[in-house]
Amino acid sequence: MKPEYGYTMPKTLLNKGTGFLAGYTHSLNPYTGCSFGCSYCYVRKMPVSTFRGAEWGTWVDIKKEAAELFRKELRRAKSKGPVTLFMSSSTDPYQPIEYKERVTRSLLEVMTEEPPDFVLLQTRSPLVERDMDLLLQLKNQVRVSMTVETDLDEIRKRFSPAAPPIQARLKTLKALKAAGIPAQAAIAPLLPSSEAFPELLKSVVNRVCVDDYFMGDGSGGRRTRSLNMETAYKELGMEDWYHPHAYRFMVERLKKVFAENQIFISQKGFEP
Repeated sequence: MKPEYGYTMPKTLLNKGTGFLAGYTHSLNPYTGCSFGCSYCYVRKMPVSTFRGAEWGTWVDIKKEAAELFRKELRRAKSKGPVTLFMSSSTDPYQPIEYKERVTRSLLEVMTEEPPDFVLLQTRSPLVERDMDLLLQLKNQVRVSMTVETDLDEIRKRFSPAAPPIQARLKTLKALKAAGIPAQAAIAPLLPSSEAFPELLKSVVNRVCVDDYFMGDGSGGRRTRSLNMETAYKELGMEDWYHPHAYRFMVERLKKVFAENQIFISQKGFEP
């Protein structure tokens, strides 16, 4: 089912970095809503979703004239001190509609003219590869964080059927690496994966972040419990992967191929 698209005229784009994103001065969301509609997404239980009256994943609002507003807000923020941006906290900046609307690209264009001190692009979409020309201009002031929760596409289909295939994301990370654009793989949330997963990641990144429902949903796992994610793991016979200590098992696997200073846990891995 295609999501419903609408247009909004935002009054502000920059939101103060708080909670999990306290390491950033601001978060930046080019869209409201998300067509990927992942079953585990903590945003499902946040006001932006619960007050909508429509299921998460079925709607996306496109922010009109975002670049002009962002330019003004960014200049104002920079005049007060360092600016670090997390893009995005409650949507994927590379919605499929971004192919046409180019809101995210317009914001990156502003950043090349008025560079923030740092920007993290959190996505699961291969579309980020389109903007490599702009990311190269930002040099070490940018990091692409590509969500790769598992190497098993059948698991991806179970938890996030509308999201891009795992192989396409790995191919994009390979392209970013070849271009010299800083990037990491975010195993977030922790989904069941094969023993070969770390080797697969090692071929495309030199930095990995591991996060789970208990550390990363901003509520100590409460939001995820209300989404009944544990049942989904039990149905697969993989409930061991849904446990507050399961991430340690993943970290030990990663240590076999990555140096310890290349492995980050939860919040630390997403900070500037």
